[in-house]
Amino acid sequence: METGFRKWIIVVTVVFCCLLELIDTSIVNVALTQMMGNLSATQQEVSWVIASYAIANVIVIPMTGFLAEQFGRRNYYLASVILFTLASMACGQSTSLPELVLFRFIQGIGGGALMATSQAILVDTFPPKQLPLGQALFGMGVIIGPTIGPTLGGYIVENYDWPWIFYVNVPVGILASIFTLLFIRDPERIKNAIPRPLRDIDWAGIGFLILGVGSMQYVLEQGETNDWFDDSTIRLFTALAVVGVVGFLWRELTAKAPIVDLRVLTKSRNLAVGAFLSFVLGFGLFASVFVFPIFTQRILGFSAEQTGYLLLPGALASGFMMPVVGRMLMAGV
Repeated sequence: METGFRKWIIVVTVVFCCLLELIDTSIVNVALTQMMGNLSATQQEVSWVIASYAIANVIVIPMTGFLAEQFGRRNYYLASVILFTLASMACGQSTSLPELVLFRFIQGIGGGALMATSQAILVDTFPPKQLPLGQALFGMGVIIGPTIGPTLGGYIVENYDWPWIFYVNVPVGILASIFTLLFIRDPERIKNAIPRPLRDIDWAGIGFLILGVGSMQYVLEQGETNDWFDDSTIRLFTALAVVGVVGFLWRELTAKAPIVDLRVLTKSRNLAVGAFLSFVLGFGLFASVFVFPIFTQRILGFSAEQTGYLLLPGALASGFMMPVVGRMLMAGV
C-alpha cells in the first residue's frame, strides 16, 4: 500500500495510461472518412484500421496477468506504454493503408495491457477503505476517455489532419512513461515471483486464445460487409473461432498452469458477477460510442467536430458523477 501524496500521483499515472488506450479506441472513428480519401481506401478496407487494433487488444488482454508475473508488472506496464507511444507515432507517419493497419495492430498489443494492469496497480496502492474512491477516480477517466475521444478527434480532423489524432498520444505517452518509472512499484509478491521456464508456459492455451479470439473478432468486424455466412471466408473463420474458443476453455480448465485461470470464476461469485457486469457495461458503452459517429456523419451529415460536441455532455456528466459515487461507496451506501 502507498501513503500520502504518492498514491494520488499513481492514480494520475494510471488514468493517463488508460486515457491513451480509451481515447484512441474512439478518436479514430470520426477520422475514418478522411482516411478513406487520403489513403485511397474503400469503407470495407478502412474498417481494418479499427479491426486490427481490436484483434490485438482482445488477444493481449486475457494474457496480461501472466505477462505481468513473467516479466514484472512495472516492467510490463512501462513496456506497453512505450510500445503504444512508438506505434502511435508510426501510425501518424503511415503513407498507405497496409502500413497503418500493421502499426494499429502493434498499437493494440501495447494498449491491451493498460486497462487491466492499471486496475491491479490501484488495488495494491489503496487500503481497502479508500479503494472505492481510487476506483471512482479511475472510472472517471475510463468513462470520459471514449466520450471525449470523438470530440477531440473531430476538432483535430476539422482543423489539422488525421495523422494528428495519433500524434497527440506521444506527449501523453512520454509523460506516462516518466511517471511510471518514478512512482510505480511492484508489490513484494510480484518481486518475489519466479518466472515460469519456457517449457512450462501454456503455449497451447495461448495458441487457442489467438485462434479463437482473433477469428471471432474478424467475423464480427467483417461479417456484415461480406454478407455473413454467404461468404466462404466468414464460414471458415467462424469454424476456426469455435475450435479456438472451445479448445481454449477446455485447456484453461484442465491445465495445471493455465495462461488464464478461469477456475477463479467458480470460486468467487462476486468476481463472476463483476466480470459479467463489466461485459454489459462495455457492450453498451463502446458499441454506442463506435456507432454514433458513423451514424451522425454518414446519415445525418454532421461534421466530425459537430459529432464530437454531441458526445461531450455525456463525458461532463460522467466526470461529475464518478467521484460522487466513489464517496457514496466509501460511506457504505
